Amino acid sequence: MIENRCECGSGNDYLSCCGQYHQEMAVASTIEVLMRSRYCAYVREYNEYLNNTWHVSTRPKDSISHNPELVWRGLEIIEVAGGGERDSRGEVEFVARYTVSGRPEALHERSRFVREAGQWFYVDGEDLPPPAVATGGKIARNGPCPCGSGKKYKKCCGSN
Repeated sequence: MIENRCECGSGNDYLSCCGQYHQEMAVASTIEVLMRSRYCAYVREYNEYLNNTWHVSTRPKDSISHNPELVWRGLEIIEVAGGGERDSRGEVEFVARYTVSGRPEALHERSRFVREAGQWFYVDGEDLPPPAVATGGKIARNGPCPCGSGKKYKKCCGSN
């Protein structure tokens, strides 16, 4: 069992996964790797990494703020188009699940990336309709929790 499992969902330990990018020991070779490392940076609140991997043309002027009521629960990569080791552009469609004050939510987005001087950068994203469970759909108490924990809803986010 891996004790310090990376939050990106790879199943690997943090230091051999996203930790190497956060600590600047390596540069993400594909947009999927960058997407996963950015998600992990949100979970760990590594603002400097998020800023450094955000394209200068769209990077927010103000620092990224984190909501203390928000808890990231999982990342699902749905589709990757381009963004390989030989590409200069690409897109990733993903769902990032989280809870706010115990209420399950999801961010469904198609993110755009560009490579400059051998490094991938997040450019922007198009919000897509969230999965049904994040839009107020009824969740069965004995059904799986929409946060992606693998637990029953009543034993996870529904226990609040």
